[in-house]
Amino acid sequence: MSVRRLLSLFVADFPESQTGVFMKFSKLPALIAKGQSVCCTLLFCFASSSADTTLLKNVNGYTLDENRNLKRFNAIQFTGDKIDRTFNADSESLNFANYDEIIDINNHLLIPGLIDSHGHILSFGLSLLRTDLVGASSETEAAGRVEEFASKNPTLSWIQGRGWNQVLWENKEFPSIKSLDETTTTKPIWLTRVDGHAGWANSAAIEIAGVTEFTEDPEGGQIIRDPSGKPTGVFVDNAMNLIRQHIPAPTLQEQKVALQTAMLELAAYGLTSVHDAGVSSTTIRAYKELAKDGPLPIRVNVMIAATDEFFEDRLAEGKFRDDHDTLTINSVKIAADGALGSRGAALIDDYSDSHGHTGLLLHSQERMQYFMRAGMNAGFQINTHAIGDNANMLVLNNYEQLILETNSRNLRHRIEHAQILRYEDISRFASLGVIPAMQATHATSDKNMAIDRLGETRIQGAYAWRKLLDSGTRIANGSDFPVESPNPFFGLHASVTRQDRKNQPDNGWFPEERLSIEEAFASFTIDAAYAGHQERIVGTLESGKKADFIVVDLDIFSAPDTQIWEAKPLQTWVNGVQISNQDP
Repeated sequence: MSVRRLLSLFVADFPESQTGVFMKFSKLPALIAKGQSVCCTLLFCFASSSADTTLLKNVNGYTLDENRNLKRFNAIQFTGDKIDRTFNADSESLNFANYDEIIDINNHLLIPGLIDSHGHILSFGLSLLRTDLVGASSETEAAGRVEEFASKNPTLSWIQGRGWNQVLWENKEFPSIKSLDETTTTKPIWLTRVDGHAGWANSAAIEIAGVTEFTEDPEGGQIIRDPSGKPTGVFVDNAMNLIRQHIPAPTLQEQKVALQTAMLELAAYGLTSVHDAGVSSTTIRAYKELAKDGPLPIRVNVMIAATDEFFEDRLAEGKFRDDHDTLTINSVKIAADGALGSRGAALIDDYSDSHGHTGLLLHSQERMQYFMRAGMNAGFQINTHAIGDNANMLVLNNYEQLILETNSRNLRHRIEHAQILRYEDISRFASLGVIPAMQATHATSDKNMAIDRLGETRIQGAYAWRKLLDSGTRIANGSDFPVESPNPFFGLHASVTRQDRKNQPDNGWFPEERLSIEEAFASFTIDAAYAGHQERIVGTLESGKKADFIVVDLDIFSAPDTQIWEAKPLQTWVNGVQISNQDP
């Protein structure tokens, strides 16, 4: 009996839910909390299926060939976790007697599993367990959501949430301490902005932190203050630590629950692989314990957080791969600056809408070079968050010096986001072999405020996907979830149209930067795999690669571009095992 069939028997006792695969496995948190082996419980151990050969027929299949052109097929064969071959049944006959299992895909789209090159899995998992402020249209609405959440969760010692965005509010101003203090709860409240680069606290939280009008701004951070100097409740970038250090950290078991919850939800979106951007030692331990029990539900490529207390210890341990290639650790994440929405992105010249303010560099030049040099010398890829043009310039300058010093060009160092670039820096990515890991939906989310922040000239070098591709580099696409939705079809749609999901503006926002559907597809598959040093095992569907693929209800290659975001995965397969809950 195949693992897929065994898995279907296992999940038969679990209730179905429109929320996807996570609810099907709704007993997972309890199992993890009891220390049980969840992955083996889910039968994600492949020993019993190593000899099984499966054929998926009546497939509307697309992958990329060696020249990065679309290649079509209508059947795919895999044994265990590896692809044997794809078929064009128009010219080749299939002997159905040769297979342990044959599955009819009913002419639905089948493509390689999509890869998100920059997300935050623990934050996403925790966000599913906290109050959701995404889309709140006013400060009042956000505070109301917090109050409702607090009333439903009376046992919590801290009320936490994420997702507020003052750009969506009529006054576009940062929120105040007053609206949180007016809620019925007296518990400390801490709410992170949608981009994760600012936080909003109530008086109880600020009092616990001991922050007053006499507290100085930390280096690389800002306490927003009223005219008298008193904190207004908003803390930007490194100033957030003044509050966060007082919030009890999730335990190891709580992190395992959040990670497993998040990975299963991500699979339901059609993601088979994620690069987890900035992971602590404790979370690395949680991942390793989950992987030891059996393969993870999806592939996770971990970036070690450079600011982790045990950063040097993690480097000394060297790179890591589990036996099934579901957990990989081969890179370091550094943050050079903040985000554009909170005016923390480091710009060369003043913000167009904030005279005298150029954003925040989060580390000194010496500390930045220490992180980079240590990682490069240990053989790790360096992935540095840089949004503002000043941050990107400085990171590229450091890369240019240190790549030569450490002879590490082949490590494929990256800049995460690469949002705002000087024209003269665009060509440096290809010349240095540096990969821009970008998020298409950032452009369509930021279009409401980006010109205000940058002005008409600098915006020409922002979200410059076409200019970067034309300069000869590759783009690894992603979402930066939970800042944006992890739905990769939202990113494919934004890449091709430069429009939001209302298909606005007409003809796209700076449409000259659009990608073709083939280029966008590559950025979420083979180029994202390349950016994680995994192009030999995933990214395309061909002999010898892992059987990671998804079945989708919409042919994104023939449908109108404006409809791409509407596509929904019907099945998600990782290592030859189906882990989503809908059959076509």
